[in-house]
Amino acid sequence: MFQGLNFPPLDLPPECTEIRAEIRAFLAEERKLGNAKNIEAMSRYTPEYSERLGKAGFIGLTWPKKYGGHERSALERYVVTEEMLSAGAPTGCHWIADRQSGPLILKFGTEEQRETILPKIAAGEAYFCIGMSEPNSGSDLASVQTKATKTDGGWLLNGTKLWTSGAHISHYMIALVRTSPLDEKDRHAGFSQMIIDMKSPGLEISPVINLSGDHHFNEEVFTDCFVPDEMVVGEVGNGWNQVMSELGYERSGPERFLSTFQLFAELVDAVGDDPSDHEAQVIGRLAAQLIVLRQMSLSVAGMLGQGLVPANEASIVKDLGTNYCKLVPDLSRSIMAAMPSQRSSISYEATLASAILTVPSLTIQGGSREILRGVIARGLGMR
Repeated sequence: MFQGLNFPPLDLPPECTEIRAEIRAFLAEERKLGNAKNIEAMSRYTPEYSERLGKAGFIGLTWPKKYGGHERSALERYVVTEEMLSAGAPTGCHWIADRQSGPLILKFGTEEQRETILPKIAAGEAYFCIGMSEPNSGSDLASVQTKATKTDGGWLLNGTKLWTSGAHISHYMIALVRTSPLDEKDRHAGFSQMIIDMKSPGLEISPVINLSGDHHFNEEVFTDCFVPDEMVVGEVGNGWNQVMSELGYERSGPERFLSTFQLFAELVDAVGDDPSDHEAQVIGRLAAQLIVLRQMSLSVAGMLGQGLVPANEASIVKDLGTNYCKLVPDLSRSIMAAMPSQRSSISYEATLASAILTVPSLTIQGGSREILRGVIARGLGMR
């Protein structure tokens, strides 16, 4: 039975206008320091930027003040996020911790975990990575094989994680691991989540260099890596339900359609105030899609702020957003003759080159398009 989708319209409240002015003023100062105009800004690691952002009160915006947060709304956080991404600010260090690891700990973690870790995240001093993907698993999260075996006072981890963004600069990983044998009748049973200190003995981190020559991804091999009992997140065996709620934050944010925004901005500047009909059509098409995606993403943010789990809607935003990010460099090249080169002194050419090299990875971040479309079809009762 077809179940339909739900994207209720949402208007930003007045407090969002106020915080937009605040974050724009902060970013204006950062721009003077050269912290702007990065393609794929969440993979640019600048610890000093994250610390200044935390000191200014822009990390952990929705969290309780007792944990270092600021008790502002999910929509205010959304505004701060889209302003940082549209400015191309280097958000990589604190990005995952603020977006999903912190909220996961806040929702499922122990009081000790909240009191110990969340204030460090809010201060821009603790970075997290996501331990989900594995070799030979693709985007089939239920097939992960990293195993945690119970031992005195904790667990011994053995296995491998792959495509882990920022593992080389992170203090912690939240990993999805198998704590019970595979049950063929319920592939989603037997998983747990654990917080892993990235300096733990038995953990080896190796770089995976991407197409653009950047070190963003990593592989982690666990060999009898000890994780104390107090670092288990939530209930043992409830990992699948927990990770599904986490993915709602990962898949629906403005990063899913703003990853190539810097190129779109450069394109508009390069075309100028007197575009041809074709140039105006292309820019209009990109602008219209951007506006629609933003409204869809805002709607999901509103639902997440209400404690809902809009998994289908979040997956659709991610899928359509990925397609849009690939469309920006394709259409840009159709109307602007340029030789893309990261070494070019012409800003448009350098930005175009970065976008072309970045967009292939967007199809797998947050779940590959093929898997996501299966999730959407199942959620809509179509399979």
